[in-house]
Amino acid sequence: MTLLEAEALTVTFGQAAAVVRVVDGLGFALAPGRTLGVVGESGCGKSMAALAVMGLLPVGARAGGALRFDGEDLLAMSEAGRRRLRGRRMAMIFQEPMTALNPVVPVGVQIAEMLVVHEGARETAARQRAIALLERVGIAEPATRAAAYPHQLSGGMRQRVMIAMAIACRPSLLIADEPTTALDVSVQAQILDLLLELQRDEGMAMLFISHNLGVISEIADEIMVMYAGRVAEHGPAQSVLAAPLHPYTRGLIATLPDPARRKPVLPTIAGTVPDPRWRAAGCAFHPRCPDATAECAATLPTPRERAPRRFAACLHA
Repeated sequence: MTLLEAEALTVTFGQAAAVVRVVDGLGFALAPGRTLGVVGESGCGKSMAALAVMGLLPVGARAGGALRFDGEDLLAMSEAGRRRLRGRRMAMIFQEPMTALNPVVPVGVQIAEMLVVHEGARETAARQRAIALLERVGIAEPATRAAAYPHQLSGGMRQRVMIAMAIACRPSLLIADEPTTALDVSVQAQILDLLLELQRDEGMAMLFISHNLGVISEIADEIMVMYAGRVAEHGPAQSVLAAPLHPYTRGLIATLPDPARRKPVLPTIAGTVPDPRWRAAGCAFHPRCPDATAECAATLPTPRERAPRRFAACLHA
């Protein structure tokens, strides 16, 4: 059974000759209880793809292709229909809680609002459930913290508040956009453990977005590597990490610190992700690729199955 499916998903800005594609031909399928890890550098289109799923694209952006949730066509759905899904059946943990949370409303009230709007709960009952949710995500003294404002909480606590808000209505799909960025390593581990525990308890499907393959390796069943808005590689997490097919995936893995291979300078991938307005012809990664040939500069590769359930968009994979 597939819960979320994307086929040739695009996100574009502009019109006519000035169209800019920030997501280009994305395809994936996600089943209940499974986690798809989406990885890539900043600017690869990960967050835009997630916002397209949620129906929260910025003004001027348009989604195309096919996007289905539990058999329903999301891109053909009215905004009222999308609002009924958001928060209740699909929820998102945003990258930066300080900008996602309302700074002038206590966090307990913000969580309770989810229950009032989507489940018709009375305010008193919703406040009590909000406190229980804060306790569920591991916040000590939840009744006291429920009365606090976002700026009065630590980064880890704010992230837990975001998680409590996201799971309040027990959604079928949880999108986590860089939920551990800017947190120290011990708090990162706690957040990952919490998300895995919640997934086991609730059976949620999870779309987990990160630029860090080390974090992705801890939580994902499958990995989709994105580069310049397109899929570079996709497959089961263990096989992608053990035997990457795409040079970009190999480069990302090589940059991970490894105590077993101490070096005075950590490896890096030269260059930067190209501006979507000025992408080179052919493979978008070829200007940075150590294995690039003249063919790579002229031919745009598409993801092809190179081994069972292993896809890579590289002419020389």
